Amino acid sequence: MADLLTHMLVAFSLATVAGWRLEWLDRPWAVVAAGGAAIPDLVKLELVLDSSTVGDAVGLSLTYAPFSTLGGVLLVAGVITLAFDRRQWPRVYGLLFAGGLSALALDGMRVFADGRASAWLYPFTNWRPPTPSLYVSADPRILVIALLGTAVVLLVDRRLTAG
Repeated sequence: MADLLTHMLVAFSLATVAGWRLEWLDRPWAVVAAGGAAIPDLVKLELVLDSSTVGDAVGLSLTYAPFSTLGGVLLVAGVITLAFDRRQWPRVYGLLFAGGLSALALDGMRVFADGRASAWLYPFTNWRPPTPSLYVSADPRILVIALLGTAVVLLVDRRLTAG
């Protein structure tokens, strides 16, 4: 689950930095973006709830794999947006989508055996873009880097908002 936390920390940090320019983008909205970064990791539901069990319960063939695609982020962000006040829908959807997109971009930089990222642009294309193979998901150093980066962003944010 370090991958999930890394995704959320990066999205939170990016939204916090964007908030330095966008007056409306304060801490609660940065948290919404961090929540959006969790959308592609919904694929990990498979670890606790087998997709075939859920599929049998609803009478459909089901897989969690589309959650970790652009189409999955677009769809799930829309569903989550419906839980918010209607006046906030454009802002919520945009932040959820941005957070999910940042997580997909991070996943696109992971090491893959064949040198190509997953087809995260689905359903728009099945093309698997090349990956720079920068890190392995299970490497704890990536989480440490994300934690340190977030700490720096929060320290700078505190100084900027205090003055």
